[in-house]
Amino acid sequence: MSEVRIDHAVNSGTFSIDGKTYEVENNIWVIGNDKECVVIDAPHNVDDIMAVVGDREVVAILCTHAHDDHIRVAPDLGRRTNAPILLNPRDLRLWQQTHPKENPDNELNHNDMFYIGGTGLRVLHTPGHAEGSVCLHVPNLGVVFTGDTLFKDGPGATGQSFSNKDTLLKSIHDHLFALPDETIVHTGHGESTTIGAEKTKTELYAL
Repeated sequence: MSEVRIDHAVNSGTFSIDGKTYEVENNIWVIGNDKECVVIDAPHNVDDIMAVVGDREVVAILCTHAHDDHIRVAPDLGRRTNAPILLNPRDLRLWQQTHPKENPDNELNHNDMFYIGGTGLRVLHTPGHAEGSVCLHVPNLGVVFTGDTLFKDGPGATGQSFSNKDTLLKSIHDHLFALPDETIVHTGHGESTTIGAEKTKTELYAL
């Protein structure tokens, strides 16, 4: 069986919350081998995501949180690929602002494990940016997908509905900064970083 790899692209669209709309670029992350894969988040456009997936079977769509720029095309992607959509249940009310008539297929809970090509993805519940925010740690590859919880040069945004800065910082310290320093951080927007690099920026992460 072919080795598991990470594929990446970027697409653009809008993010709306609390009556305001912003132009954003989102990372598309797909992890899998030549036959099957998992899609992390579903931003903006199904065709953009399928260009990364190719002809592989999509085993699951794992949502890091339910802001509309991360889940807008999740139901359409699910129908296109016949793959289940998974989301932490604490983000269901945020999901329903975008998709009031259809729900995710299953839950993502802390310490859940998903396997693709023999490689495990462990769910870390990291509330703060949103109540149901999760990160996905892949120890075999030395990476963690952080959605909007942790970015290069700082934590995710707070000050919006369903967010809390103190909760976010505690999530980062308890769950992400506990990972090995060399762990690569693949974010929902922008450049990747490492856990070690972010831990050195103490002024950004002071509790």
